[in-house]
This record gives sequence, structure tokens and C-alpha cells, in this order.
Amino acid sequence: MAEANVAQGQNLGNRVAIVTGSSRGIGKAIALHLASLGAKLVINYTSNSTQADDVVSQINSTSACPRAIAVKANVSDPDQVKSLFDAAESAFQSPVNILVNCAGVLDGKYPSILNTSLEDFDRTFDVNVRGAFICCKEGANRIKRGGGGRIICLTSSMAVALRPGFGAYAASKAAVEAMVKILAKELKGTGITVNCAAPGPIATDMFYEGKTEEMIKKAIDECPHGRLGLPEDVAPVVGFLAGDASEWVNGQIIRVNGGYI
Repeated sequence: MAEANVAQGQNLGNRVAIVTGSSRGIGKAIALHLASLGAKLVINYTSNSTQADDVVSQINSTSACPRAIAVKANVSDPDQVKSLFDAAESAFQSPVNILVNCAGVLDGKYPSILNTSLEDFDRTFDVNVRGAFICCKEGANRIKRGGGGRIICLTSSMAVALRPGFGAYAASKAAVEAMVKILAKELKGTGITVNCAAPGPIATDMFYEGKTEEMIKKAIDECPHGRLGLPEDVAPVVGFLAGDASEWVNGQIIRVNGGYI
């Protein structure tokens, strides 16, 4: 398997990757997959240190030398994001090569736009848009110093599905997709590519929060595969975008949704 990864240009041997929001769900699956490709990982979390430490243990248990650390940081706070990158560089004595921005929130009340409170709107944009902006800005500066690398933002197929009840969430993800397309052009000559992976319905705690059985069944019925996606369906796509073979993929939105949209 390792030889196959090398042959496909997916060997990330000793490259340093930060995955925000990687203590659970899609972020966790991405972190574990990047580690399997040889990367050194920074597992970022905001509240649950136990879950983050568990991911670190899973990665480090497969290597004689520590290849992962956990770092607490709120992605919407620029000082904490700076400290996140500082911790990565200090722990691995290397510039950061890969940033995967996976931290995000979804309002589990699924309100219409008319019923969305300003507080809930601000929270959604604070994490999903401000957080992505701060991480991409810091990441681009740090990765540029190291001679190039990859920035990958997790958005959502909801940005084009435009379902009622997802107004603020869909708008926040659409904003990130626009930002990523522009950033990819602005980083011309740096050796950095910037892309989005945009999952459809994925069986995570965030997906299930607040949903009725009817809502879940509808999401399954709308997928040609007749099931919800799994975090492990998304991780290999991000692994590809993080590797050398993806160099000619830049400024793109990859809809990882099983045909949902």
C-alpha cells in the first residue's frame, strides 16, 4: 500500500499538516488518512481534549517516533491561530506544508432565514468564514516560507443545493468557496495550491444534530448510492489534494457527495 501511495504521488513523508477541527468527524478521518500517507499531524480542537488526545494516540501508536500532537485553538481568534502554527513548527522543527481547514458549525435548529437570530448568524460566520479567512491567511504566509504546499478548505455541497433551513450555513460555505478561488490566483508563483472539498450529507454528529428521522431518510433517498456518506469517503479526496499529484488542481471546488447534487 505504501508503494502504491508513492507511485500515485500521494506519499506525504514527513510533511507537516494542520487539520483544524480534527478531534472528531470528517476532520478526524482526514487526519488519520494523512498520517497513513506519512504526514506529521497537528490535531486542532476547541473544547474536547480527550477526543483530540485519542486521535493523537491512534497516530502515534503506529510509529516509533511521535508523529502527532494536539493543540487547542479557536480558529476565529488570530492570536490563537498564530500560536497553532507556532506549535506545529516548534514540535516538528519544520515549516507547515499542508493546512486543512475543517472546523465548522451548523445550526441544528435549521431555521428559515426569517427565523435565524443575529446571534446564530454571527456564530456561523464567525467560525465558518472568519475562521477560514484567518487560517488561510496565516497558512498562506507560513506555507510560502517553506517553499509551497497545500491549503484545503472543507465547505459543503449545501452551498449549491440551497435547501431551506440552511440559509446562514450555505451562505457561509459559499463565501469560503469564493475566497478559495480568489486566493488560489493571488498565490501565483508561491507553489501553493488552494482547493475546496465540499461533502454532501456525511454521517457525523454535526449532521445528525437536530434532524428528524424524516430528514435523515430524505438525505439518504436523494443520494444515488442510497446511503449517507462516511468521513472515510471524504478523507482520500483530501489526501489527493494534499499530495504532489494534485498540483494541476487549483482553485477548484470538489463536490464529494455521491451524486447528491
